[in-house]
Amino acid sequence: AKSSCNVAGRYEPEGAENHEETEAKSKDAKKSRNRCIVWRNVILMFLLHTGALYAIILIPKAHPFTWIWSYMCFIVTALGVTAGAHRLWSHRSYKAKLPLRIFLAAANSMAFQNDIFEWSRDHRAHHKYSETDADPHNAVRGFFFAHIGWLFVRKHKDVIEKGKRLDVSDLLADPVVVFQRKYYKTSVVVMCFLLPTLVPWYFWGESIWNSYFLASILRYTISLNVAWLVNSAAHMYGNRPYDRNINPRENRFVTLGAIGEGFHNFHHTFPFDYSASEFGLRLNPTTCFIDLMCWLGLAGSRKKATPEMIKARKLRTGDGSA
Repeated sequence: AKSSCNVAGRYEPEGAENHEETEAKSKDAKKSRNRCIVWRNVILMFLLHTGALYAIILIPKAHPFTWIWSYMCFIVTALGVTAGAHRLWSHRSYKAKLPLRIFLAAANSMAFQNDIFEWSRDHRAHHKYSETDADPHNAVRGFFFAHIGWLFVRKHKDVIEKGKRLDVSDLLADPVVVFQRKYYKTSVVVMCFLLPTLVPWYFWGESIWNSYFLASILRYTISLNVAWLVNSAAHMYGNRPYDRNINPRENRFVTLGAIGEGFHNFHHTFPFDYSASEFGLRLNPTTCFIDLMCWLGLAGSRKKATPEMIKARKLRTGDGSA
């Protein structure tokens, strides 16, 4: 019996005679999924989110400068992922000079979402094998799994095996990536926890307690969940004006939180585009940052999908929503 594979990588029967075969494959795939729980991650995430909830009651007691500092740290944290690990290192959608790469690597350590090498390798697997078991946060397995559940279990064997086949030579050739990976734990302690905590205490007399819970714990927890929403909500809720055959959606709520990463149907259709959006600077602080870096001479060679290319793709595969 024949079967065809759609663009999301799932098998679809071409006739009624394939129903049992497809159902059997689906059951085999579910059986092959590793449900070995990583209890360390479960406990750490429970403690982190409990600390973040506690931090909320500290907000009125903190100095206003601490609020501002925490938000600044959030923006730097986000840029370390969006402009750094994502658009620069994962997709090579623009080029950055050494000073900018060093800044983005430090910001990525503040984000504490795995080092640049591992983040980029897994993200390339996410694009190449989207919505299959080789996708680290396969949204077909549900919102919870795509959002945080994927961190609570061991990686599926397909993620490991197919991830090894990806070309990551460009990442290993970048000394900034190699250096950050080598000293990642130390850089996380300094950038994600020590620096955000000590600055308010040293410069305007904030208590270490308030600094730690607001600028480190609350900021870190919010930045994690905003990033995870790209994997979960932006793969399930929204329209698909560029390609109706794939799951990623345009989600304005995620766009606002993730400083420009919620134009997800566009991004999966044109992953090489440095703006990750058809609309340039609109609702896209990450694009604003990259453009500013180009103006300062620290970045260049931005890749962009042309208006003609976008229009043609909308007409050919879009859902007609835009």
